[in-house]
Amino acid sequence: MVAMSDAHVVQQAMPLDSAGLLEWPSREPFYLPIGREVDLFEAAYRHRLPVLLKGPTGCGKTRFVRAMAWRLHRPLVTVACHDDLSANDLTGRFLVHGGETVWQDGPLTAAVRAGAICYLDEVVEARQDTVVAIHPLADDRRLLPLDKRGELLAAHPEFQLVVSYNPGYQNLMKELKPSTRQRFVTIAFDFPPRDIEVAIICQETGVERPVAVNLAKLAERVRRLRDRGLVEVASTRLLVHAGCLIAAGVEPRDACEAAIAGPLSDDPELQAAIMDLVAMTLP
Repeated sequence: MVAMSDAHVVQQAMPLDSAGLLEWPSREPFYLPIGREVDLFEAAYRHRLPVLLKGPTGCGKTRFVRAMAWRLHRPLVTVACHDDLSANDLTGRFLVHGGETVWQDGPLTAAVRAGAICYLDEVVEARQDTVVAIHPLADDRRLLPLDKRGELLAAHPEFQLVVSYNPGYQNLMKELKPSTRQRFVTIAFDFPPRDIEVAIICQETGVERPVAVNLAKLAERVRRLRDRGLVEVASTRLLVHAGCLIAAGVEPRDACEAAIAGPLSDDPELQAAIMDLVAMTLP
């Protein structure tokens, strides 16, 4: 590696699309509203208010963000947060490129410059110092400090910050601090009612409606197992996975074991309880 002192420092950034950070959905994502979430998001976007999406895993938060990016004609930058995610991973760093040291934008910086929607998925999984780095963007300043570049970057007028988390799964050590939460407009999500969930399964998998109805009924029953120690319950995403296997010719019970019981728990008793519900629900 070439040290920065041994190479010419080029202050301009590398092209924003050099790392494929900006996503323009090629077609409209399929999303069925279950409440007023579309109206709330559009109102927040008009006033450039940051948005916090909270709800269980697999209930459609990410699909919703992609659908809103399409609806608002904005590119989307998605970051899957984790406990090793640093502020530099979001904002950028200097790299040696073609014999010169150049600045490479991180995903957040790319979104800020391009006027994209930046979606930080499961934001509480990131380190706390990383979360604090978004604070200046999430209030009326709309600024992103790039300390290593000596730059205070003003957000593009079309930039929108969106974060999500699962409050039912996170423990007390990973709750969002009030200083972070109170910067966001909150939109709460939950699993859709049965008729919408059936429509989603049919659309996404191609299975016949009776199969989708049975999968939705199964999910309702499995979700009641939360009281028996099931940390995560059957999400719409898992139902779609099961539907895809069934559409591919897998026996329904085998599909549910592979796509629902297996992913939800390694505990033999809980898996057996789920499969008992499968036997009760699916012909």
